[in-house]
Amino acid sequence: MAQPNLEEIEGEEALAWVRARNARCLETLQGVPCYEQMRQEALAILEARDRIPFPAFRRRKGAEILTNFWQDAQNVRGLWRRTTLESYRQPEPEWETILDLDALAAEEGRNWVMRGANYLPPEDRRCLLSLSDGGKDAVVLREFDLEAKAFVEGGFDLPEAKCAALWLDADRLLVSHDFGPESLTESGYARCVRLLRRGQSLEQAEPIFEGERTDMLIQPYALRDAEGALKAILIHRAITIYDSETYLWTPGEAPRKLPLPLKSSIQALLEGRLILSTNEDWTAPSGQRFETGDLFAWSFDDWLADPATPAELVLRPGPREMGVRVSATRDALILTRFEEVRGAVEVWRPKSGGGWSRARLPLPENVSTDVVSASDLSDRLLVQVAGYLTPPSLWLADAATGEAESLKAAPARFDASGLIVEQLEAPSKDGTLIPYFVIRRAEAPMDGSNPTLLYGYGGFEIPLAPAYSATIGKLWLERGGIHVVANIRGGGEFGPKWHQCAIKENRHRTHEDFQAVAEDLIRRKITSPKKLGIMGGSQGGLLMGVTLTQRPDLINAAVIQVPLFDMLRYHKLLAGPSWIGEYGDPEIPAERAWLESYSPYQHLRAGQPYPEVFIHTSTKDDRVHPGHARRAAAKLEELGYPTLFYENTDGGHGAAANLRETARRLALEYSYLARRLMS
Repeated sequence: MAQPNLEEIEGEEALAWVRARNARCLETLQGVPCYEQMRQEALAILEARDRIPFPAFRRRKGAEILTNFWQDAQNVRGLWRRTTLESYRQPEPEWETILDLDALAAEEGRNWVMRGANYLPPEDRRCLLSLSDGGKDAVVLREFDLEAKAFVEGGFDLPEAKCAALWLDADRLLVSHDFGPESLTESGYARCVRLLRRGQSLEQAEPIFEGERTDMLIQPYALRDAEGALKAILIHRAITIYDSETYLWTPGEAPRKLPLPLKSSIQALLEGRLILSTNEDWTAPSGQRFETGDLFAWSFDDWLADPATPAELVLRPGPREMGVRVSATRDALILTRFEEVRGAVEVWRPKSGGGWSRARLPLPENVSTDVVSASDLSDRLLVQVAGYLTPPSLWLADAATGEAESLKAAPARFDASGLIVEQLEAPSKDGTLIPYFVIRRAEAPMDGSNPTLLYGYGGFEIPLAPAYSATIGKLWLERGGIHVVANIRGGGEFGPKWHQCAIKENRHRTHEDFQAVAEDLIRRKITSPKKLGIMGGSQGGLLMGVTLTQRPDLINAAVIQVPLFDMLRYHKLLAGPSWIGEYGDPEIPAERAWLESYSPYQHLRAGQPYPEVFIHTSTKDDRVHPGHARRAAAKLEELGYPTLFYENTDGGHGAAANLRETARRLALEYSYLARRLMS
């Protein structure tokens, strides 16, 4: 019997195929004795009311407030709410609800997922609220009044699209949107920026800038000073996912391209200084030479007047340092730095005579640090601190005084007594030492008998820093499992070079690194092939597929989440063309050859020692096409392999639209792993 077209996302036959596999998967995994307990444990963790309500600094009537988005058992889709810092310090803050997403969804008959708010400075009274139906990347933008706590009657209301908007003033927006045929890039993102005035339709908006169909996306953004005043209107033209141009637009003039490196990012505007990072070696118009990973600054006005104005080097990261994360308060540059995948937060200030002062904030050490929010009304910032066995805590720091205090701390969600964290290294095929973390019981026997889950990603310069996962702890570590995180090339653990050395024709290094960690775990007898499972999503799902087809002898389980799988067709599906800068172009013969050398779909074969795998995706994923996962499962079935496949009808690329769906997904994953590795 012929297979339905599984790339037809909402096709009747394709969805019938999905329902049949879902029923089989749920029957199998919900029948695992630990499933229901796992689901309840995961849900209790996700909906716990004593979680830290992570807030963001916002302005309200010229004062500093905190906003938060909160989901729990009663508020499945969530509450958008606010409070004062003084109230937030209390064990039970007094929250004022701004918008109830559950009530809105019920009123409008839509499965709304909140994707953020774009505020109108400097008052921040109005915003464009981003709402996704079912968790898709595509959103609607609707004007909202935070004082009236209601949508603005007759206000801006932009239909669903993968879009962006910039407030110019109360009655004008710069919008990148779907303006009709030919207005989108091949990746499905906007390639046109137009000026939209209040009361106009999208069709009436004035064209400002147009990119090419082959670009990834075009979108506007602004540089503002600490008071919220507009200093520059910029247009970001992403030619590829890594190469981009920046244009300065002055009303009444044509956009002017700025002389910046293709692989660079504007990080902040601080006291008139433009802070920039580069991901390539670059010679500036001044003749200065900058290296990949450098952070540097110009006097913005001087540089606009004369691009040959000398820049000032702020920071050159070390060889084992992760790409620096940058944020800014009113008067200070905040750098989150990671060395050997351990974090610290530093305050940097320009000196009057040149150079920068730096001071490290007094935060806990040997953990991950992440700036949650930085205020532009003061020098205060909120920092999350966490580790594999350290529950998250939220710290309030003051960049002006250098002081920091703990505001909130989450309770331990699993029993970590007797658990240890080790950082080990595995030699990859080319001799590069690949670090990885092992979280295990101190007395775990080194005889290959330990059920072990190896997690990996390895792409898009995204680092895997130590983090506290209550659900991994409860569902896996407490049950005697070992958790391993591989810091492989292609990720961002040691800055842009760690990423760039494993893209395109060198993608094999990512695969070799991951397999080297698996081999090292077996060599050290931490585990054995019978007891080793792997997990990864999106690019990590591709990595799992490669490991399955290249080294099935190493594993007995694979959780393949929202994956890429057919690398010869990925560029034809949804946002696929946007990743050509990472993987290569299948339309170019030489690049197709290296993609074909590892593309999991083409390498699935009969008669291989593949374990039963668990593949899951989401119908609403409008980033990685669910056809990848569907076709992978279908081909495995055709080849005679037992395969578990589950597709959530909501959820987007995160595969879940709310906490209940997330709890079910986690219970399915860890029930599968227990069935494969612990039985």
